[in-house]
Amino acid sequence: MKNTISERIADFLKGFPPFSNLLKAQLGALSEEVSIIYKEKNSFVFTVEESAHNQFYVVHKGAVALWDKEEKTVLDICDEGDIFGLRPLMANENYRLTAKSEEETILYAIPIDKFRPYIKENRRVADFLVESFASNTRNPYDKTNRGQLLGDSFQVNTQNSPLLDLQPVDFSKHIVAASEQTAIKSIAEKMTAKGIGAMLIEKDGLPIGIITDKDLRNKIATGDYPITAKAKSIMSSPVITYPAKLTITQAQMAMMKSNISHLVLTEDGTVNTKAVGILSKHDIMLSLGDNPAVLVKAIKRVNTVEEIKPLRKSVMNLLRGYLDQNIPLTLTSKIISELNDACIKKVVELSLEKMDSEPPVKFAWLAMGSQGRSEQLLHTDQDNALLFEDVPQSKFDKTRDYFLELARIITAGLNHIGYEYCPADMMGSNPKWCNSLFGFKKMTSKWIVNPGPDEVLLSSIFFDYNRAYGDKELVSKLSYHIFNTVKEYPIFLSHLAAGALMNPSPSGFFREFLVEQDGVHKDFFDLKKRALMPMVDAARVLMLSHNVPDISNTWERYEKMAELEPSNKELFLACSYATKALLRFRTKQGLLHNDSGRYINLEQLNKEEKMKLKRTFKTIKQIQEVLNVRFMVSRVR
Repeated sequence: MKNTISERIADFLKGFPPFSNLLKAQLGALSEEVSIIYKEKNSFVFTVEESAHNQFYVVHKGAVALWDKEEKTVLDICDEGDIFGLRPLMANENYRLTAKSEEETILYAIPIDKFRPYIKENRRVADFLVESFASNTRNPYDKTNRGQLLGDSFQVNTQNSPLLDLQPVDFSKHIVAASEQTAIKSIAEKMTAKGIGAMLIEKDGLPIGIITDKDLRNKIATGDYPITAKAKSIMSSPVITYPAKLTITQAQMAMMKSNISHLVLTEDGTVNTKAVGILSKHDIMLSLGDNPAVLVKAIKRVNTVEEIKPLRKSVMNLLRGYLDQNIPLTLTSKIISELNDACIKKVVELSLEKMDSEPPVKFAWLAMGSQGRSEQLLHTDQDNALLFEDVPQSKFDKTRDYFLELARIITAGLNHIGYEYCPADMMGSNPKWCNSLFGFKKMTSKWIVNPGPDEVLLSSIFFDYNRAYGDKELVSKLSYHIFNTVKEYPIFLSHLAAGALMNPSPSGFFREFLVEQDGVHKDFFDLKKRALMPMVDAARVLMLSHNVPDISNTWERYEKMAELEPSNKELFLACSYATKALLRFRTKQGLLHNDSGRYINLEQLNKEEKMKLKRTFKTIKQIQEVLNVRFMVSRVR
């Protein structure tokens, strides 16, 4: 007789992570071991320092609040489908929080000893539980606890992985063949007419040799053989053959091993079956089009801005591959940023070629905002500036006119390859953002000494700049001026912190998402304004307060803060983790909907996606509390 209760439990659990990642049979077996617990309102599930239970919990109906040690602050509210009480599973310790029902509640108690085998078998289950536990311990880098679940480190699935160049290579299936008695002149003419670099030589329908354009150069053009000679005299034989199911790596190794530029692919990989295609080095290069090293080389070789545009599409393909393979965002962002920087640098170089003369003085092209922080993974708008060397006042206008013209060409080129113009005109083509070192020093000093809302807003964008092209020393001089001025006028930090706290909260008390109330994006969640920017703004203020230049990336700033303030290490590492999680989520949403990923339709998210987003909200509130207290924001409001 079927156990209808366990069936109902299984039917409920399958709709929520991590149980949604279990096989049907596994979920059925587990559900038979689950206990059902009823809690009246304000009943304790467990308390601080209580011995660990042999089970963790899932909320079926109702809500459970997680309180701090003093039971003064609610740290989290768990509602339908949420899991809590993971400490017994992760660490052999007493509970560090108190769990108390907010209303009448029904819980499913999952026995740890029955569940643990599924963790070791299923990576997604393990990762989800680690993230869930981290959201309460506040330290997602808890390697000790992670090891108790699954001892291995991060791995990439190499099967059919485009990232490891193990995918099957594309090759030409249109074979042009000749016999061994065909005149070389005829073969050369046919190769020219067909636009091919190799001619297969066959006998009785089977491959016996190959003639490449290299053979024509080395054997005919040198006079070693006359053009009237037969194909047999210069062909490479026996022909080297491989099966059609060849990976890029195998093809590369085969060509290097035999020092050849073409491979003949046959039905069974031998010369005893019919040829089905010819693979050239050029084919491999095309297959490697989304390989970072190949893309960088391709970008450096282009002669026009138009040639960069299709390469930018390849960069996006690479980004999709990295996200699909779950490559760590730290590595992903570094690679994509390097490729974006290579594109920008090439646009600047091509723009310089269009100018009538060389630059009159040294200059630097600055990327600002998300691009300056190496966090611009999607195609968004431009934020940039042009900084040039100081000149006498009598030469200033002429010098700036030159660089304004250059900046107009650069911004037009960037727009052509996919970077939209900045709606606020915060670009080097605007005279305000094309200035000398002295001019930028004067402008930034004004912001710092007399900060108002506009000055705080401008500095929050500008202070994340990064040198994309040009003179490094110029940029360093500006950076040190800014940090030294902030050191002299620390009140600016309070204003900057106040600006960082202006972003609206991501959630209400009971963890519901706070969405836009009107406008085009009504009922959508503003991921940038409510979640990402609070993390970015807080990191900027903290770095300035410690007078640490040359780190503009948000999670790297938090990791540096963890070094500088060991007492707050857990919080800062949690901030680093949350920032990367939010950026990954935004990037995935942007690629999915072909937009910036800023505005999220919550109805299109599943339970797991919503839970992952909500986990970052507590960290956001905690770092904002730090800003509020540390920089005495109330003084400047």
